[in-house]
Amino acid sequence: MVSAVFHSPLEAAPAARGGDKPKARDAGPAPLAATHNMTNPSTISPAAQAAAPVAPARAPWDASFLWLAVLPPLLGLGLLALVWELVFMGTGGSIPSPKDTLAQAVQIFSDPFYSKGPNDQGVGWNVLSSLKRVAMGFGMAAVVGIPVGFMIGRFNFLSRMFNPLISLLRPVSPLAWLPIGLLVFKGANPAAIWTIFICSIWPMIINTAVGVQRVPQDYMNVARVLKLSEWKIVTKILFPAVLPYMLTGVRLAVGTAWLVIVAAEMLTGGVGIGFWVWDEWNNLNVKNIIIAIFVIGIVGLVLEFALIKLATAFTFEEVKN
Repeated sequence: MVSAVFHSPLEAAPAARGGDKPKARDAGPAPLAATHNMTNPSTISPAAQAAAPVAPARAPWDASFLWLAVLPPLLGLGLLALVWELVFMGTGGSIPSPKDTLAQAVQIFSDPFYSKGPNDQGVGWNVLSSLKRVAMGFGMAAVVGIPVGFMIGRFNFLSRMFNPLISLLRPVSPLAWLPIGLLVFKGANPAAIWTIFICSIWPMIINTAVGVQRVPQDYMNVARVLKLSEWKIVTKILFPAVLPYMLTGVRLAVGTAWLVIVAAEMLTGGVGIGFWVWDEWNNLNVKNIIIAIFVIGIVGLVLEFALIKLATAFTFEEVKN
């Protein structure tokens, strides 16, 4: 009786398997045959072939999306042309009409890279000269501003030390820095680059520092537990987390740099889109001034669009203008 109650199940398992063994041997080839029949297309019945999944039909083309994407901008441009025409009629012709300005633009862009001397060059050369100055000033600002922003956000002592200086110097007008550049560098071109540098560095410093300060404390606690070096903390934890903030600062800095260069070139002269605007004003050529305004806006729009695409490629959130 005791042996029946405390009988080990391990002793009964071989017997059970032994009893089922002939059945398993008999049923062995059946799954193989079934598998062969399933994998062989010739053995599939027509009903089974008809029940095979069919690719979903392509959704019909929605024309309303095209209207929503194209119609509003066209209406905005049409409204601008209408207001422009009304201003032309109201001022008695002192402001050129859209038609005359468009004809002048076609003539200018038919040869945008002509060169008839150092102060008489096409609009293409003027835009390229301005972009070159922007690239130099903005590049130096990025090299200096992003590391400084990392240090300010990383160390509380540096944050308290630099915050008053940033709050004091950031609101200064860009053109107020131009005489300092002329005094120090003794030249118009380096003075314009200096002005771009000092005005575009603040967005990158501030946004980078804010991004570092908003890194979750749990990340830093994990780094402390793992005893990571400062270099690994910056490259493995801070940089990926701060990248969206950094790219936002870069976008703001590029917009500021493009605004500053136009004003700086008006005062320094030389070749550039700002100097071209001022030179056309001295010649009382209002058509070319209006064309230059559109060129400045289009170049700024292209820069903004390129940076939005760059930010979208490196961030998980949607980047909006």
